[in-house]
Amino acid sequence: MDERTGLRERKKHRTREAISNAALELFFEHGFDQVSISRIAQAAEVSRRTLFAYFPAKEDLVLHRIADHRTESARIVRDHPDAPLDALRAHFMDGLDRRDPITGLCDVPAAVALYRLIMGTPSLAAGMLRYREASEVALADALRPHLPGLNARLAAAQIMAVQWLLAEDNQRLIADGTSADEAYPAAVDAAGQGFDLLSAGLGRALSSG
Repeated sequence: MDERTGLRERKKHRTREAISNAALELFFEHGFDQVSISRIAQAAEVSRRTLFAYFPAKEDLVLHRIADHRTESARIVRDHPDAPLDALRAHFMDGLDRRDPITGLCDVPAAVALYRLIMGTPSLAAGMLRYREASEVALADALRPHLPGLNARLAAAQIMAVQWLLAEDNQRLIADGTSADEAYPAAVDAAGQGFDLLSAGLGRALSSG
């Protein structure tokens, strides 16, 4: 990448972040459905056309914040082909230690506000389901060296269900006012139980790949 290309990419990134930040500020203050695209474009000092070039749908202004994690579980499996389930467990536990928002155990005000916005807005909650489905498809593809067709899909569904349930339980606790530090011991225990169940059902099949 030459210097000119790098400069363009950095400018695009700054513009994208400015649009998203302006949108979230308005959404947090007024609600997702009450804020128009025109108002967001005006706040970000861009045209509607520029806004849609970065975010084709209004929901993308919010959901892009978690989109980078869509293939995270699949990446972990590909990086650890000898023990994919152990690697997923270790990654989730490390996320709890780091208070990674993707585990739900994060009480940073912006992360809590984002969770409440998504869960309180039907179109955003539906977008989260599509995100989960995409994560599941990517994970199933990563598991295929270990398991054939349908079995890979079934295994991916089970793994994603455990990870999402754990994260959702953590998010609810935080949204209700429990601090991340207070919730941490129970979150670790719950994650251990969840991954123990996965290991009991899938461990042999995945370790034999």
